[in-house]
Amino acid sequence: MIDLFPPFAPNQTARPRLLTRISEAMRRANVVTLLGPRQSGKTTLARIYAQKQTAHTWFDLEDPEDAQRLDSPKRALEGLRGVVVIDEVQRQPALFELLRVLADRPERPAKFLLLGSAAPRLIRGVSESLAGRVETIAVSGFELADVGAGAALAALPNKPSTQAQLWLRGGYPRSFLSDSDADSLSWRENYIQTFLERDLPSMGFSMPPSHAARFWSMLAHHHGGIFNASELGRSLDLAHTTVARQLDWLSSTYVMRLLPPWFENLGKRLVKSPKVYVRDSGLLHALLRIPDSHALLGHPKLGASWEGFVIEQILARCGERDAYFYATQSGAELDLLLLRGNRRIGVEIKFSDAPRSTRSMHVVREDLKLDQLIVIYPGVHSYALGEVANVMSLNAALEILSAL
Repeated sequence: MIDLFPPFAPNQTARPRLLTRISEAMRRANVVTLLGPRQSGKTTLARIYAQKQTAHTWFDLEDPEDAQRLDSPKRALEGLRGVVVIDEVQRQPALFELLRVLADRPERPAKFLLLGSAAPRLIRGVSESLAGRVETIAVSGFELADVGAGAALAALPNKPSTQAQLWLRGGYPRSFLSDSDADSLSWRENYIQTFLERDLPSMGFSMPPSHAARFWSMLAHHHGGIFNASELGRSLDLAHTTVARQLDWLSSTYVMRLLPPWFENLGKRLVKSPKVYVRDSGLLHALLRIPDSHALLGHPKLGASWEGFVIEQILARCGERDAYFYATQSGAELDLLLLRGNRRIGVEIKFSDAPRSTRSMHVVREDLKLDQLIVIYPGVHSYALGEVANVMSLNAALEILSAL
């Protein structure tokens, strides 16, 4: 059986890949926005980046003093030089029009790094006022590369890899870095409560917190499944249109993922509804009331949890564009289809000690004319399944996929 048990002491949490992306974006654009859920590490990343610059100025709009300084934003901002960081920028949407003017100055005395908890009004403000002037980077919590993860879950007997801890606790820094699983779970439960009672209403989410809690819990139980708005609506006594709209809202706040289906004219009946996932595995486990690794190993959603965790790690490393799943009404499925140029890469995700070739793999490879099929499992060894697929650890697969 595969070991999952912590504890873990991180040796690096500087997140070099994201810091490199921020540096490259700031070189190209006058305005860069870090978007992501609250507590995902945006502020820490921005501080590390800003402190390396020759000159920087920091505004935190949750700080009343900083907010007051920006009551007269033109006077406060137009004379600044270097990097100007504005945290929680969604609290003053009127800033976007001024930032457009400041970003267009020919001498470019300052560049702006904007941080915001993902919210529809922030996304709208960025897209409407700063179109063509801004690069956006999504920040969703620690990745395997951020925490020095080992090759697989079973790296040492009775000593879990960092990958196992990241899967169990999720990528939110305070959850992942907690002293114990119990402390981590307590933090996540409090985070969920605050998100439902404070964050969502502040974004304009119309569902009462008690109903939103039930809605999110039901979505967790459908994690990894095909989204059926009518079925969820009947369970919640809501119209299917309301369910779809509320899920779109949660998706826009970076806590849920809707993975679109791939379909083309193959002469087969294809599934055309998206799959739904809770993006952070730690939040998923809190919503499912999974307290520790032992409970996770015995939970009915074990395989779906592993699938969602792997998908998030791949998309964080390789980008979300042109990522789909594939399924036919007759039962052939592919967990993830990545289109990279003219290449089609298939990813099948199995929580198994030794995955074997299946009929579905043969059908999918033929249907989609895949250039490569990778099977990701929680083990350490790589091996071929004939000419159909290659089995490998998540770390090994990430190295291959990120190079495409």
